[in-house]
Amino acid sequence: MANPSLLILAGDGIGPEVMTEVKKIITWFGTKRGVHFDVTEDLVGGCAYDKHGTPLHDDTMARAMQVDAVLLGAVGGPAYDNLDFSVKPERGLLRLRKEMDLFSNLRPAQCFDALADFSSLKKDIISGLDIMIVRELTSGVYFGEPRGIFPDNEGGRVGVNTQRYTTNEIRRVARSAFELAKRRGNKVCSMEKANVMESGILWREEVQWVHDHEYPEVELSHMYADNGAMQLVRWPKQFDVIVTDNLFGDILSDCAAMLTGSLGMLPSASLGAVQANGRPKALYEPVHGSAPDIAGQGKANPIACILSFAMALRYSFDMGDDAARVEKAVETVLANGARTADLMDKDGGTPISTTQMGDAILAALDASL
Repeated sequence: MANPSLLILAGDGIGPEVMTEVKKIITWFGTKRGVHFDVTEDLVGGCAYDKHGTPLHDDTMARAMQVDAVLLGAVGGPAYDNLDFSVKPERGLLRLRKEMDLFSNLRPAQCFDALADFSSLKKDIISGLDIMIVRELTSGVYFGEPRGIFPDNEGGRVGVNTQRYTTNEIRRVARSAFELAKRRGNKVCSMEKANVMESGILWREEVQWVHDHEYPEVELSHMYADNGAMQLVRWPKQFDVIVTDNLFGDILSDCAAMLTGSLGMLPSASLGAVQANGRPKALYEPVHGSAPDIAGQGKANPIACILSFAMALRYSFDMGDDAARVEKAVETVLANGARTADLMDKDGGTPISTTQMGDAILAALDASL
């Protein structure tokens, strides 16, 4: 049987630094667990533009379509702010999502006990938090046509973006949410704005259809997205899986991420249709950005990138026990007080570098054997 294949796109800023620590863990699985991955590496974002004049070369896109999963670090930086919109670093990431048809974006918000005091909310509200937001990723207002900035009839301009969803686009991401819920707390909350948007009405009706016809055993509720934002900061533990559209998912997932105290701690997965080999098209990446202000200084926190690899183990390679092993190792290191510089102003833990954090997690993995 062929080894599972990974394409690593470290990207810009702190991307290469945090990805170095992930590669150590990939190697660890080969030497300590006998699980070997066929790993290739390529460019995306600003570094790809520097070399090829495009944020994602066609050859790289072709490789992404062939592998079992893509691991991405981060893209962008101030050096590229003045580029034309069509070649900005972020367009490379958007192309990957669109051409791989990664319609289901999984954004977990889990609060480690050791970091419960990091949140701006009271500890009892977020302690033990473990929710999953499923965001539709390839349609909605970010992709709908018509779009653009046009002259208006009054001598000014008008900006137009179109919110558009089809039955199939809604049903497939709803199925993704219900399948996740069956492995978790068996509860889904669907969020939209059916009170003021026709696309929201369709969203609610189609999610309800999927529930009634395919997943009646899963508890389903509906909530307006603005109320959902309020409920996330009021009592987030009322939720298990939240499913929502592209725009609201963008906003609500960042809100949920900050409940845990730091965007730098959280991974994400973007999944597409299941292929002939039984694995979905998949891209895994940390939620955080490229952080150019600390790039190259050994201050970057690699945990979100490491946990993104753990998500790959769970959702692409059916290695749930090993994913849990990585997550437990991270939790152990944090409980022992290890903190990279981005966390030091929170609780005054023991300061360590990016490399030291990765090595500490490796040591915890060794101890788990």
